[in-house]
Amino acid sequence: MGSNGDLNANSQCLSATGDPVLDKAVSQWMTWDKNPLTREQIESLVQEGRVVELRRRLCSRMTFGTAGLRAAMGAGFARINDLTIIQSTQGLYKYLAKCFPDLKTRGLVVGYDTRAQASSGCTSERLAKLTAAVMLCKDVPVYLFSTYVPTPFVPYAVMKYGAAAGVMITASHNRKEDNGYKVYWHNGAQIASPHDKEILHCIEESAEPWAESWNEDLVESSLLKRDPLEDVCHWYMEELNTLCFHRELNAKSPLKFVHSSFHGVGHNYVQRAFQQFGFPPPIPVPEQKDPDPDFSTVSCPNPEEGESVLELSLRLAEREEARIVVATDPDADRLAVAEQNDNCGWKVFTGNELAALLGWWMLFNWKEAHPDPADTERVYMLATTVSSKILEAFARIEGFQFEETLPGFKWIGNRIHELKKAGKEVIFSFEESIGFLCGNMVLDKDGVSTAAVVAEMASYLHTKNLSLNQQLCNIYEIYGYHISRTSYVLCNDPPTIHRIFSRLRNFGGQGVYPTSCGDYCITHIRDVTTGYDSSQPDKKCVLPLSKSSQMLTFTFQNGIVATLRTSGTEPKIKYYTEFCASPGERDISSLDEELRKVAAALVEEFLEPDKNDLLGRSV
Repeated sequence: MGSNGDLNANSQCLSATGDPVLDKAVSQWMTWDKNPLTREQIESLVQEGRVVELRRRLCSRMTFGTAGLRAAMGAGFARINDLTIIQSTQGLYKYLAKCFPDLKTRGLVVGYDTRAQASSGCTSERLAKLTAAVMLCKDVPVYLFSTYVPTPFVPYAVMKYGAAAGVMITASHNRKEDNGYKVYWHNGAQIASPHDKEILHCIEESAEPWAESWNEDLVESSLLKRDPLEDVCHWYMEELNTLCFHRELNAKSPLKFVHSSFHGVGHNYVQRAFQQFGFPPPIPVPEQKDPDPDFSTVSCPNPEEGESVLELSLRLAEREEARIVVATDPDADRLAVAEQNDNCGWKVFTGNELAALLGWWMLFNWKEAHPDPADTERVYMLATTVSSKILEAFARIEGFQFEETLPGFKWIGNRIHELKKAGKEVIFSFEESIGFLCGNMVLDKDGVSTAAVVAEMASYLHTKNLSLNQQLCNIYEIYGYHISRTSYVLCNDPPTIHRIFSRLRNFGGQGVYPTSCGDYCITHIRDVTTGYDSSQPDKKCVLPLSKSSQMLTFTFQNGIVATLRTSGTEPKIKYYTEFCASPGERDISSLDEELRKVAAALVEEFLEPDKNDLLGRSV
């Protein structure tokens, strides 16, 4: 590592570029950062004169997206590292101290996944301990899990202990280079506005680390630190009983299940959840059972990508004659499901298809326990606005309530909290990106409980000589086929993304949105970023404004609804299309072809991938 003299010389070289802002940022970083590996990264960039990279790392800060702070690990204020985690927690402490006079009795819950990066010395466990140290040095009790846990365990623990907040160190299904800082409020839901903005403001005011914030030894020595692992595991598994409706049937089921934990945290917890439901534990994929921060057997650690990343699971299932595969993502908050067809192929369910099955299942069991139709009026199901409208079709026929939220489970979690306070019962919620919540014991998506629920549903259907896919067809026959196509393009250049959406808002002149796409006429446009909705009498969105992300929805004359939006966690522009057929409409192949054409036109005409150097989905 270079000496202070070297650093001063390099700082003077940078000053010659006429960028005092960058000089100040470099100086602050070298003064504040005590991690030798990340200090060395900045020193090397200074010595090599890599001004653009230094600006990228040091002259901006992370902001809260749909899943908290998330970025690549490494040196810089725009990345996840020891210093930015300390700064974030100091800001969080400052905000919590304002909001909770009893913060020092409530405390904070801290959990972590299994991510690690040797080059920066960043591991999720170390970042969790630094998070705890910041709170402990201010005499705030900390419930710090002694080992890695599924993400839903943190909001669950927040509610059980009555903690002021919770922090989960995870980047979920992102690429291996990333990590994140997910914050839950005292109600057990992820923070939303205004808390996210206020915390960011407090982070900026608390940028200089306190001396004790680096003291990891506090985690071992402080009497205010407590390990919640045993209690939370016990409570959580016991409460899973509220989602188990056919334990005796489960114990006799001939079905076999394979589970992949995608090199993450899920193995032990899914094994226990299955046993809680009366099943033998699922067969684990041995190569993916244990944590591996390199995710060495998959091209990307996201089970949503389908058959290509489920290869090991499917081959194991064929050898073991298991009909169902369940795969949790690395932090076990999301779930993919595949089923072997009689012709030996595999059906990998989309998030929307699995939601149709789970929504049907939760309603079926609710009605069994509540035969009075009047009870159904207080029942709710929730979905994000870019997800399938299948639950809305259920609600129209069955008489329960359905609501949409903005994308991101933070909106669903907070809405569940509000509805519970009003005496309502939310029995199922989902987002199309394989995020599901059966019941409401946690206010976030939960892959662990959903895996056990899927196993019970499959076992019950097996007694009726039905597969999951056959039941899905039955659901569509009753409620109408809902055919959807969802994908994305990659864009690492924020100005390009801004230019794409600005062009759409001024497509036919200043403030004039497009009226057609390809050969298809657009009848309505909703722009959640600006608050415009042409279908409303006052032209204003019913959904809350979302200025920090881009989202445009187009309703076509043929009934197809399409949405373009930026991801809150990755450099992606996602697109969603769905055709909602009326019950009894059966010409599915022509509907699917129409949907394919609209999706293709949407990408080519509105996103212009060649012109904008956008990369298509690779797996």
